[in-house]
Amino acid sequence: MKTLTTLLLSLLILTVACSQQVQLDIQPEGVLFSENSDTILFYQTAEKSQNGAYPRANYIHPLHTLDGAILTEDFPKDHPHHRGIFWAWHQLYVGDQRIGDGWEIKDFQWEVQTVKELSRKDCAKSIQATVVWKSSLWIDNAGNNNPLVLEKTTITAHPLEDHYRRVDVTISILALEPDMRIGGSEDAKGYGGFSPRIRLTDDVAFSGPDGLVEPENLPIEAGGWMDISGSLGKGGSLAGLTIMSHPSNPDYPNPWILRAKSSMQNAVFPHPGSEAVPLSDTEPTVLRYRLVIHSGLEMEEIAELNSLYQ
Repeated sequence: MKTLTTLLLSLLILTVACSQQVQLDIQPEGVLFSENSDTILFYQTAEKSQNGAYPRANYIHPLHTLDGAILTEDFPKDHPHHRGIFWAWHQLYVGDQRIGDGWEIKDFQWEVQTVKELSRKDCAKSIQATVVWKSSLWIDNAGNNNPLVLEKTTITAHPLEDHYRRVDVTISILALEPDMRIGGSEDAKGYGGFSPRIRLTDDVAFSGPDGLVEPENLPIEAGGWMDISGSLGKGGSLAGLTIMSHPSNPDYPNPWILRAKSSMQNAVFPHPGSEAVPLSDTEPTVLRYRLVIHSGLEMEEIAELNSLYQ
């Protein structure tokens, strides 16, 4: 009887604790995350293009502010290859052969093979997508695009917490061919990796662990997190997005490419200026990031949340 009473009490506590619970809807085009009547984000699994150009899949769009405004952009006029929250690289090599460009979507394809919900013991919801990278430049004898990289990406949306929400993205990439390398743009910027393309306003401001940060043309060393805040919410209300890099990431803390107008924000990996880095075919490269969507957090609050991201 004591065991049954304890179990019932535990279930009651869990029910009360999960009065705010994220919902999942796995659809043919992708996965919708929501909470009550509020949309959180959509993960795009089916290939999407602009009249056949810039075909893309395996990215988040739209991502919503807490009050329901769309925070991300897809097919923006200035850089139509940008897409919501995405992760991509310019350089992919098999040996000395260059195999497509996932950043600019040239000779490159993401095939989302499966999406499944992961079991959790809290009120959040998680999915794991299995994605294969392919290129028309790497084909078999029958003319089919051969798989190049196996990606397993986990996306977790947490319930609303007062005036912020956490979304976690973990990207695991494993080479399917020997002697593979991956790299960013072949210039001093070196951009590549995790890249939110968000809607920017004239009053947008950037802050890191040491305070306000002024965007520059080249990457900036500014710590393990970056906040972008301004009148990004519905009707021009205050809203922000904080991007956190996990301390376990290679090259941590990532340098940042920041743009106040018409571009993405990038936690750069590999380190800008470096040559393409090896991609193992036995041990995955794992990259972890946290997005904190908020309606006006103080820098001390963001620093505290970042300290819990371990």
